[in-house]
Amino acid sequence: MLQFRRIILSGVSALTLALPAFAGKLAIVIDDFGYRPQTENQVIALPQAVSVAVLPNAPHAREMATKAHNAGHEVLIHLPMAPLSKQPLEKDTLRPEMSSAEIERIIRDAVNKVPNAVGMNNHMGSAMTSSLFGMQKVMQVLDHYNLYFLDSMTIGNSQSLRAASGTSVKVIKRKVFLDDTQNEADIRYQFNRAIALARRNGSAIAIGHPHPATVRVLQQMVYNLPPDITLVRPSSLLNEPQVDTSTPGQTAPTAPGKPATAPRNPFRGVKVCRPEQPLQPVYASRFFETVGESIARSNLVNYFRNQWQGWEQSRKS
Repeated sequence: MLQFRRIILSGVSALTLALPAFAGKLAIVIDDFGYRPQTENQVIALPQAVSVAVLPNAPHAREMATKAHNAGHEVLIHLPMAPLSKQPLEKDTLRPEMSSAEIERIIRDAVNKVPNAVGMNNHMGSAMTSSLFGMQKVMQVLDHYNLYFLDSMTIGNSQSLRAASGTSVKVIKRKVFLDDTQNEADIRYQFNRAIALARRNGSAIAIGHPHPATVRVLQQMVYNLPPDITLVRPSSLLNEPQVDTSTPGQTAPTAPGKPATAPRNPFRGVKVCRPEQPLQPVYASRFFETVGESIARSNLVNYFRNQWQGWEQSRKS
Protein backbone atom coordinates (compact mmCIF):
# COMPACT_ATOMS: atom_id res chain seq x y z
CA MET A 1 0.00 0.00 0.00
CA LEU A 2 2.90 2.34 0.75
CA GLN A 3 4.29 1.73 -2.73
CA PHE A 4 0.88 2.47 -4.25
CA ARG A 5 0.71 5.81 -2.43
CA ARG A 6 4.14 6.66 -3.76
CA ILE A 7 2.91 5.95 -7.28
CA ILE A 8 -0.04 8.33 -6.76
CA LEU A 9 2.23 11.05 -5.42
CA SER A 10 4.58 10.57 -8.36
CA GLY A 11 1.62 10.93 -10.74
CA VAL A 12 0.51 14.15 -9.04
CA SER A 13 4.05 15.54 -9.25
CA ALA A 14 4.26 14.66 -12.94
CA LEU A 15 0.95 16.42 -13.63
CA THR A 16 2.14 19.49 -11.75
CA LEU A 17 5.38 19.63 -13.72
CA ALA A 18 3.47 19.23 -16.97
CA LEU A 19 1.22 22.25 -16.38
CA PRO A 20 3.65 24.89 -17.72
CA ALA A 21 3.61 23.05 -21.05
CA PHE A 22 0.18 24.58 -21.66
CA ALA A 23 1.57 28.07 -22.31
CA GLY A 24 -0.53 31.19 -22.33
CA LYS A 25 -0.23 33.24 -25.54
CA LEU A 26 0.34 36.98 -25.22
CA ALA A 27 0.03 39.33 -28.21
CA ILE A 28 1.19 42.95 -27.99
CA VAL A 29 0.12 45.61 -30.50
CA ILE A 30 1.51 49.15 -30.50
CA ASP A 31 -0.99 51.64 -31.98
CA ASP A 32 -0.62 55.15 -33.45
CA PHE A 33 2.43 54.35 -35.61
CA GLY A 34 3.43 56.97 -38.17
CA TYR A 35 3.90 60.11 -36.06
CA ARG A 36 6.99 59.45 -33.86
CA PRO A 37 9.71 57.65 -35.84
CA GLN A 38 12.26 57.97 -33.03
CA THR A 39 10.30 55.98 -30.44
CA GLU A 40 8.68 53.81 -33.14
CA ASN A 41 12.14 52.66 -34.23
CA GLN A 42 12.69 51.49 -30.64
CA VAL A 43 9.48 49.43 -30.89
CA ILE A 44 10.69 47.94 -34.18
CA ALA A 45 13.88 46.87 -32.36
CA LEU A 46 11.75 44.72 -30.00
CA PRO A 47 11.08 41.01 -30.74
CA GLN A 48 9.33 40.35 -34.05
CA ALA A 49 6.19 39.05 -32.33
CA VAL A 50 5.40 42.60 -31.15
CA SER A 51 3.03 44.02 -33.78
CA VAL A 52 2.33 47.58 -34.91
CA ALA A 53 -0.81 49.43 -36.04
CA VAL A 54 -0.24 52.34 -38.42
CA LEU A 55 -2.50 55.39 -38.84
CA PRO A 56 -2.98 55.63 -42.63
CA ASN A 57 -2.92 59.44 -42.78
CA ALA A 58 0.08 59.88 -40.48
CA PRO A 59 3.04 61.67 -42.11
CA HIS A 60 5.36 58.65 -41.75
CA ALA A 61 2.75 55.92 -42.31
CA ARG A 62 4.25 54.24 -45.37
CA GLU A 63 7.82 54.58 -44.09
CA MET A 64 7.13 53.03 -40.67
CA ALA A 65 4.84 50.30 -42.03
CA THR A 66 7.57 49.27 -44.48
CA LYS A 67 10.32 49.34 -41.83
CA ALA A 68 8.22 47.30 -39.40
CA HIS A 69 7.37 44.71 -42.06
CA ASN A 70 10.99 44.42 -43.21
CA ALA A 71 12.04 43.85 -39.59
CA GLY A 72 9.60 40.94 -39.34
CA HIS A 73 6.72 42.58 -37.45
CA GLU A 74 3.05 42.09 -38.23
CA VAL A 75 1.45 45.32 -39.53
CA LEU A 76 -2.14 46.44 -39.00
CA ILE A 77 -4.08 49.45 -40.27
CA HIS A 78 -5.10 51.65 -37.34
CA LEU A 79 -8.24 53.16 -38.86
CA PRO A 80 -9.95 56.15 -37.19
CA MET A 81 -13.59 55.49 -36.28
CA ALA A 82 -16.11 57.88 -34.78
CA PRO A 83 -16.30 58.04 -30.97
CA LEU A 84 -19.41 58.79 -28.92
CA SER A 85 -17.71 61.79 -27.33
CA LYS A 86 -17.78 65.09 -29.17
CA GLN A 87 -14.30 65.87 -30.44
CA PRO A 88 -12.64 66.86 -33.72
CA LEU A 89 -12.46 63.90 -36.09
CA GLU A 90 -9.41 62.97 -38.13
CA LYS A 91 -9.54 62.86 -41.89
CA ASP A 92 -11.46 59.83 -43.24
CA THR A 93 -12.90 58.80 -39.88
CA LEU A 94 -15.50 56.07 -40.38
CA ARG A 95 -19.01 57.02 -39.21
CA PRO A 96 -22.09 54.77 -38.97
CA GLU A 97 -24.16 56.89 -41.38
CA MET A 98 -21.58 56.66 -44.19
CA SER A 99 -22.53 54.82 -47.35
CA SER A 100 -20.94 51.49 -48.21
CA ALA A 101 -19.19 53.18 -51.15
CA GLU A 102 -17.63 55.83 -48.90
CA ILE A 103 -16.46 53.23 -46.38
CA GLU A 104 -15.00 51.15 -49.21
CA ARG A 105 -13.14 54.22 -50.54
CA ILE A 106 -11.62 55.00 -47.13
CA ILE A 107 -10.52 51.42 -46.49
CA ARG A 108 -9.09 51.06 -50.01
CA ASP A 109 -7.12 54.27 -49.49
CA ALA A 110 -5.86 53.02 -46.10
CA VAL A 111 -4.72 49.72 -47.62
CA ASN A 112 -2.72 51.65 -50.22
CA LYS A 113 -1.10 53.88 -47.58
CA VAL A 114 -0.17 51.06 -45.16
CA PRO A 115 1.67 48.43 -47.21
CA ASN A 116 1.88 44.79 -46.09
CA ALA A 117 -0.99 45.13 -43.59
CA VAL A 118 -2.68 41.85 -42.68
CA GLY A 119 -5.26 43.23 -40.24
CA MET A 120 -7.10 46.32 -39.08
CA ASN A 121 -8.00 47.75 -35.69
CA ASN A 122 -10.01 50.78 -34.68
CA HIS A 123 -8.62 54.11 -33.49
CA MET A 124 -11.22 55.41 -30.99
CA GLY A 125 -14.54 54.22 -32.48
CA SER A 126 -17.04 53.77 -29.64
CA ALA A 127 -19.86 55.16 -31.83
CA MET A 128 -18.86 53.23 -34.94
CA THR A 129 -18.12 49.86 -33.37
CA SER A 130 -21.35 49.94 -31.34
CA SER A 131 -23.37 50.40 -34.55
CA LEU A 132 -24.31 47.02 -36.02
CA PHE A 133 -25.35 48.61 -39.32
CA GLY A 134 -22.09 50.56 -39.59
CA MET A 135 -19.86 47.62 -38.72
CA GLN A 136 -21.66 45.33 -41.17
CA LYS A 137 -20.58 47.70 -43.96
CA VAL A 138 -16.99 47.62 -42.64
CA MET A 139 -16.89 43.83 -42.50
CA GLN A 140 -18.29 43.49 -46.02
CA VAL A 141 -15.41 45.63 -47.30
CA LEU A 142 -12.74 43.86 -45.23
CA ASP A 143 -14.03 40.57 -46.65
CA HIS A 144 -12.63 41.63 -50.05
CA TYR A 145 -9.19 42.50 -48.66
CA ASN A 146 -8.49 39.37 -46.62
CA LEU A 147 -7.89 41.47 -43.47
CA TYR A 148 -8.74 40.37 -39.95
CA PHE A 149 -10.25 42.83 -37.46
CA LEU A 150 -8.74 43.45 -34.04
CA ASP A 151 -11.43 45.12 -31.95
CA SER A 152 -9.78 47.64 -29.63
CA MET A 153 -12.91 47.35 -27.44
CA THR A 154 -13.27 51.06 -26.77
CA ILE A 155 -16.87 50.23 -25.80
CA GLY A 156 -18.21 47.08 -24.19
CA ASN A 157 -21.17 46.83 -26.56
CA SER A 158 -19.08 46.52 -29.71
CA GLN A 159 -20.92 44.85 -32.58
CA SER A 160 -17.83 43.62 -34.44
CA LEU A 161 -18.35 39.90 -33.88
CA ARG A 162 -22.05 40.12 -34.71
CA ALA A 163 -21.32 42.21 -37.83
CA ALA A 164 -18.70 39.76 -39.12
CA SER A 165 -21.24 36.94 -39.23
CA GLY A 166 -21.73 35.80 -42.82
CA THR A 167 -18.31 37.05 -43.93
CA SER A 168 -14.87 35.43 -43.85
CA VAL A 169 -13.50 38.18 -41.57
CA LYS A 170 -11.95 36.88 -38.35
CA VAL A 171 -12.45 39.06 -35.26
CA ILE A 172 -10.24 39.10 -32.17
CA LYS A 173 -10.51 41.38 -29.14
CA ARG A 174 -8.21 43.51 -27.03
CA LYS A 175 -8.10 42.51 -23.35
CA VAL A 176 -5.75 45.09 -21.80
CA PHE A 177 -4.71 48.67 -22.50
CA LEU A 178 -1.14 49.01 -21.30
CA ASP A 179 -0.81 52.76 -21.01
CA ASP A 180 -3.97 54.62 -20.07
CA THR A 181 -1.46 56.52 -17.95
CA GLN A 182 2.19 57.07 -18.84
CA ASN A 183 3.42 56.05 -15.42
CA GLU A 184 5.86 53.16 -15.70
CA ALA A 185 4.57 51.44 -12.56
CA ASP A 186 1.01 51.53 -13.96
CA ILE A 187 2.16 50.20 -17.33
CA ARG A 188 4.07 47.40 -15.61
CA TYR A 189 0.95 46.53 -13.61
CA GLN A 190 -1.14 46.36 -16.80
CA PHE A 191 1.51 44.21 -18.49
CA ASN A 192 1.38 41.75 -15.59
CA ARG A 193 -2.42 41.78 -15.78
CA ALA A 194 -2.18 40.80 -19.45
CA ILE A 195 0.12 37.93 -18.48
CA ALA A 196 -2.37 36.77 -15.84
CA LEU A 197 -5.23 36.86 -18.37
CA ALA A 198 -3.18 34.93 -20.94
CA ARG A 199 -2.39 32.34 -18.30
CA ARG A 200 -6.01 32.04 -17.17
CA ASN A 201 -7.76 32.17 -20.57
CA GLY A 202 -5.07 30.70 -22.81
CA SER A 203 -4.47 33.96 -24.68
CA ALA A 204 -4.69 37.74 -24.31
CA ILE A 205 -4.08 40.79 -26.48
CA ALA A 206 -2.58 43.96 -25.00
CA ILE A 207 -2.54 47.29 -26.82
CA GLY A 208 -0.12 50.12 -26.10
CA HIS A 209 1.26 53.23 -27.75
CA PRO A 210 4.76 54.42 -28.68
CA HIS A 211 5.20 56.58 -25.58
CA PRO A 212 8.71 56.62 -24.10
CA ALA A 213 7.43 55.15 -20.81
CA THR A 214 5.68 52.29 -22.62
CA VAL A 215 8.77 51.53 -24.69
CA ARG A 216 10.96 51.42 -21.57
CA VAL A 217 8.61 48.96 -19.85
CA LEU A 218 8.44 46.74 -22.94
CA GLN A 219 12.23 46.76 -23.26
CA GLN A 220 12.40 45.41 -19.70
CA MET A 221 9.52 42.96 -19.69
CA VAL A 222 9.23 41.27 -23.10
CA TYR A 223 12.65 39.68 -22.60
CA ASN A 224 11.73 38.36 -19.14
CA LEU A 225 8.39 36.66 -19.70
CA PRO A 226 7.48 33.74 -17.42
CA PRO A 227 8.30 30.32 -18.93
CA ASP A 228 4.60 29.50 -19.38
CA ILE A 229 3.89 32.64 -21.46
CA THR A 230 4.65 32.82 -25.19
CA LEU A 231 4.78 36.09 -27.13
CA VAL A 232 2.77 35.70 -30.37
CA ARG A 233 1.44 37.72 -33.29
CA PRO A 234 -2.28 38.62 -33.23
CA SER A 235 -2.88 36.60 -36.40
CA SER A 236 -1.91 33.42 -34.53
CA LEU A 237 -4.99 33.95 -32.31
CA LEU A 238 -7.57 34.13 -35.12
CA ASN A 239 -8.92 30.67 -34.31
CA GLU A 240 -9.09 31.26 -30.55
CA PRO A 241 -12.70 31.19 -29.25
CA GLN A 242 -14.25 34.66 -28.92
CA VAL A 243 -17.18 35.50 -26.68
CA ASP A 244 -19.80 37.89 -28.06
CA THR A 245 -21.15 39.86 -25.09
CA SER A 246 -22.85 42.51 -27.22
CA THR A 247 -26.53 43.29 -27.54
CA PRO A 248 -28.04 44.51 -30.83
CA GLY A 249 -27.28 48.19 -31.27
CA GLN A 250 -28.35 50.69 -33.87
CA THR A 251 -29.44 48.79 -36.98
CA ALA A 252 -30.14 51.67 -39.35
CA PRO A 253 -28.10 54.69 -40.38
CA THR A 254 -28.61 57.98 -38.61
CA ALA A 255 -30.17 60.66 -40.76
CA PRO A 256 -27.69 63.29 -41.96
CA GLY A 257 -27.39 66.17 -39.54
CA LYS A 258 -28.78 64.21 -36.60
CA PRO A 259 -26.54 62.95 -33.80
CA ALA A 260 -26.01 59.22 -33.46
CA THR A 261 -28.12 57.57 -30.82
CA ALA A 262 -25.97 56.37 -27.96
CA PRO A 263 -26.07 52.57 -27.72
CA ARG A 264 -27.48 50.80 -24.76
CA ASN A 265 -25.01 50.76 -21.90
CA PRO A 266 -24.33 47.10 -20.98
CA PHE A 267 -22.63 48.05 -17.71
CA ARG A 268 -25.63 48.94 -15.54
CA GLY A 269 -24.81 46.47 -12.84
CA VAL A 270 -26.16 42.98 -12.20
CA LYS A 271 -28.58 41.47 -9.78
CA VAL A 272 -27.02 39.37 -7.07
CA CYS A 273 -28.60 35.97 -6.43
CA ARG A 274 -28.17 35.37 -2.74
CA PRO A 275 -28.31 31.79 -1.39
CA GLU A 276 -31.14 30.98 1.01
CA GLN A 277 -28.68 29.38 3.42
CA PRO A 278 -25.02 30.20 4.10
CA LEU A 279 -22.65 28.25 1.87
CA GLN A 280 -20.56 25.65 3.61
CA PRO A 281 -16.82 26.26 3.47
CA VAL A 282 -14.62 23.95 1.39
CA TYR A 283 -11.46 23.16 3.34
CA ALA A 284 -8.11 22.40 1.74
CA SER A 285 -8.15 18.89 3.20
CA ARG A 286 -11.38 18.11 1.33
CA PHE A 287 -9.92 19.57 -1.88
CA PHE A 288 -6.91 17.27 -1.71
CA GLU A 289 -9.14 14.29 -0.80
CA THR A 290 -11.22 14.93 -3.93
CA VAL A 291 -8.13 15.27 -6.12
CA GLY A 292 -6.69 12.10 -4.62
CA GLU A 293 -9.93 10.18 -5.23
CA SER A 294 -10.05 11.39 -8.82
CA ILE A 295 -6.46 10.34 -9.47
CA ALA A 296 -6.94 6.99 -7.71
CA ARG A 297 -9.84 6.16 -10.07
CA SER A 298 -8.03 7.21 -13.24
CA ASN A 299 -7.11 4.73 -15.97
CA LEU A 300 -3.42 5.46 -15.52
CA VAL A 301 -3.46 4.63 -11.81
CA ASN A 302 -5.60 1.52 -12.41
CA TYR A 303 -3.00 0.36 -14.91
CA PHE A 304 -0.17 0.80 -12.41
CA ARG A 305 -2.26 -0.87 -9.69
CA ASN A 306 -2.81 -3.93 -11.88
CA GLN A 307 0.86 -4.01 -12.83
CA TRP A 308 1.88 -3.75 -9.18
CA GLN A 309 -0.50 -6.52 -8.09
CA GLY A 310 0.80 -8.78 -10.86
CA TRP A 311 4.39 -8.08 -9.84
CA GLU A 312 3.60 -8.77 -6.14
CA GLN A 313 1.96 -12.09 -7.01
CA SER A 314 4.84 -13.15 -9.21
CA ARG A 315 7.36 -12.18 -6.48
CA LYS A 316 5.52 -14.21 -3.81
CA SER A 317 5.19 -17.23 -6.06
